[in-house]
This record gives sequence, structure tokens and C-alpha cells, in this order.
Amino acid sequence: MTVQRILDTAHRIRSNGRVLNRLAGPYRSGLMSSPPVAPPGWSRWLVPPAALSVHLSIGQAYAWSVFKPPLESALNLSGTQSALPFQLAIVMLGLSAAFGGTLVERNGPRWAMTVALICFSSGFLISALGAETKQFWLIVLGYGFVGGIGLGIGYISPVSTLIKWFPDRPGMATGIAIMGFGGGALIASPWSAQMLSSFGSDNDGIALAFLVHGLSYAVFMTLGVLLIRVPRGEKPVADVPSAFEGVQVSANSAIRTPQFWCLWVVLCMNVTAGIGILEKAAPMITDFFADSSTPVTVSAAAGFVALLSAANMAGRIGWSSTSDLIGRKNIYRVYLGVGALMYLLITLFGDSSKPLFILCALVILSFYGGGFATVPAYLKDLFGTYQVGAIHGRLLTAWSLAGVLGPLIVNWIADHQKDAGKHGSDLYTLSFGIMIGLLVIGFVANELVRPVDARHHIPAPREAVDVERQQPA
Repeated sequence: MTVQRILDTAHRIRSNGRVLNRLAGPYRSGLMSSPPVAPPGWSRWLVPPAALSVHLSIGQAYAWSVFKPPLESALNLSGTQSALPFQLAIVMLGLSAAFGGTLVERNGPRWAMTVALICFSSGFLISALGAETKQFWLIVLGYGFVGGIGLGIGYISPVSTLIKWFPDRPGMATGIAIMGFGGGALIASPWSAQMLSSFGSDNDGIALAFLVHGLSYAVFMTLGVLLIRVPRGEKPVADVPSAFEGVQVSANSAIRTPQFWCLWVVLCMNVTAGIGILEKAAPMITDFFADSSTPVTVSAAAGFVALLSAANMAGRIGWSSTSDLIGRKNIYRVYLGVGALMYLLITLFGDSSKPLFILCALVILSFYGGGFATVPAYLKDLFGTYQVGAIHGRLLTAWSLAGVLGPLIVNWIADHQKDAGKHGSDLYTLSFGIMIGLLVIGFVANELVRPVDARHHIPAPREAVDVERQQPA
């Protein structure tokens, strides 16, 4: 009799879609499904904190340089080798963002944040196993490959949603969230240094530090997964323009435009210039003043990394908000032109003055962060909000190349200069000259950006139908 009741109930559920929908309702808001639509009266200012919880976590990548000296000592690695996990992580960030951008648009930010949480935390756990067993390839696999996928999906997860919530201030909105990625190392750098001091800087201590990172970030990223919401319609609040006004271009069409590739070059050059300093920040400042009367201590070098992270974070919100006032093209002129000047000052006078070295490095890192935070709004200006998340993901392949290029230039040249008997600031003179040239190339590419040709635009009726289909039920 009981079996018959179960069969009868199953038959009624299959024949009545409304019953099935009612039963499935609670599960639709689960971690791996699209986020619930914001209820009436929901404050859009609750969305940036959700994005921040994810970006502050994955922003730990910028504190990788704290782990470099202990890894080099414990596993007998060169500076170039110890950079491999970070380099692969940035490569995977760009690739996963490029290939996952469309999936993020389709499945929503909650799905993306959940994938990011699983991959990023798992990467640390695999790395912990690698450090414990002294298998460096496991650290490269865990932090670089698996964790890098988490970086990419997590990075783009809130961008499209934020732009749709804040169509009136896209630069500020993306700046608030992406500020977290730049500021992650502000927390992670001293935290990691303290753990290595407490646990030890041998392989066992490194393994325990990786383990604590993985578990802690899993808890913190869960806050964003639970809090994220999508807007109910095209106008999330009154008295702001529609999120879908103006030019709209699909992701497939965008990558066929010269504007996309000019921006790709701009981002690649700006990132290469910043990441070259950031990835080797702790050993770099130590080398620059090794022969001075007041050499830089390990704790001071970690503090320098934290300062760079603060500048990176401040630049993301400060410069991107400024771009809402003066325009994206003008702000990139500042990033690239003044950035080249800062590198020139470090090259000529950096080793003679710690304040000058630190000031120029902070300005470069603020431009580096600002470039990241401003580019989604630049893309929105050129291509609209229709598939801006997917377009942004494809553009981040520039970050993949820069993530290899920047550290490779600085580390490879420094290693070879050291083998040639040079030391101090001479280890970096050539690489900084290369960075100046790359920033000039980026400046020229930014000057070539023009409005997108009308043949790439999506007709309004077709766009409206597509957008309506993408809205959650």
C-alpha cells in the first residue's frame, strides 16, 4: 500500500509542473544554482560586500612573494622556479575567465562564486600536501592550476552583476569589488608572515600555513555565495539609466573588433609593468638596499608588500571612480604615461632614496590596480552590458600573458645578472627599462581606441528578447 502511494504521488508530480516547481523551489536558491532575484526594496549596496568577500580571499595571490624565500630555502629552488605557482595561477586565471565567462553569464554569480570557492580552497590543500611531502610539482598543480581556476572564475563572478546594479556609476561599482582583489594581500601578507614565523619556514611550517589558508578562505568566501543577488529588471533603482541603454555588442562580435584588441594590449602592458614589481616585491626591496647602511629586514620587506597591496587596493576604487568623471581613455593615459615616468625615476634614483623608491612603487601599483578596476567600465562604454562579463573574461587572457611575462622578465634577468656578478639595484636596471618600453606601447594602443562600428551592434528588439530569456524566473 505504501509503495502504491509513492507511485501515485510520483505520477501526480510528473503530470503537474506547478507542483514540481513548488517542491523544487527551496533548492533553486542552493549554492550551485542561479542566485535568487533581489526582492523589492533590496539595497544594491549589499551586492558589493558579497563581491568583496570573494575578491578579498582570492586577492591572496598578490602575497605570494612572502612564500618565495621560504620555498626557495626549504625546497632548494631558484627565484624563477619559486615564481612558477604564481605564474601558472595567473595563466589559469585568464584562461578560466575567458572560457568560463559565458558560463558565468548563463548560470549566474552564485554558481561562479561556488566554483571559485571549491577550486581556490582545494588549491591550497593540494599545495599543503606538496609542501609536506617536498613535492614542488604538487604546489604548482594545486596553487597554480586548480587555485588559478578559482582565481579566474571568482574574479569575474560579480562584475556583470555589479555593472547591472550600478549603470550610473560602473567605474565606482567595479572598483569597490575589484578593490578587494588588490587588498587581499594587505591581509594575507602579514598574516602569512606571522604564520611562517609561528609554524616555521621549513616545509612543515609552509604546509601548515597553506592548510590554514585553504580552510579560512573557504569559510569567508561562503559569505559572498550566500549574499549575492541579481537585479529584478533593467532599472534596479529609480532615477538611473537602464542597464541596457546605448550600444550593445555580443561577446563573439566584440573579439572581432580592433577596440577589443587595443584594450587587450593596454591591459597586458599595464599588468606586466605592475606585476613585475609585485611578484618580487619582498626580495626586490631587500636587494635594492642590501649595501646601504640600513638594509631592509624580512619583516620590513613583508610590510612593503602590504603597502603595495594598500596602494593596489586604493587605486582600484580611487582611480576607477575618477574615471567616471574624466573618462576611461583619459585615466589610462595617466596609468601608462605617468607609470613610465615612475619606472624611470626608480631606475635613475631609486637606490639612493628609500622614500623615492617606495613612493614610485606605490604609484605604479595604484595604476596597476586602477587599470584592472577601470577596464570593465571601459568595456561597458564600448560594448554595452549585454555580455560584458563574457567579454571581460576574454580580455583577461591579457592577464595570463602578463602573469608570465612580468615575473619572467624580472626574475630571469635578475638571476642572470646575479650569475654575472652584479648585485643590488643593478639586478633590475635592464628589466625596468623593458617595462618603460611596454608602457609606451600600451599608451599608443589606448590612443587608437575608437567607438565600435555600427555593424557590430545588436539590434534592440533581438537584444531585448535575449535579455528577457536570461532573466531568472
